[in-house]
Amino acid sequence: MPSPQRFAERFTGVSAVTKANVYFDGKVVSHTLLFPDGSKKTLGLIYPGSFRFETGAPERMEITSGSCKVKLAGEREFRPYADGESFDVPGKSAFEIAVQQGIAEYICTFLPAETQTRRTP
Repeated sequence: MPSPQRFAERFTGVSAVTKANVYFDGKVVSHTLLFPDGSKKTLGLIYPGSFRFETGAPERMEITSGSCKVKLAGEREFRPYADGESFDVPGKSAFEIAVQQGIAEYICTFLPAETQTRRTP
């Protein structure tokens, strides 16, 4: 089994939006980072539960701590993801994410529309 990928531990030269993005009564919370090139990411926490999100733009979700299960729109089965793994979600789509225990931490990167879907381990 491949070793987990290491994602950024720090972002420098960014602006942080102080108002949190709070979903599902506080069970999913993130903060937005704005980069000088106009791109943005969110850093977030997902507490135990199962949640459905819709996407406008394509997104890459990088799990930086903990674990979760994800089912993309059109898929039948949930797939497990853990610390160091990532998955892409197409734009104008949806996904379900479930955390069974602990807290899953993530970095969500909003991707250009032409980005192809990929998954890691």
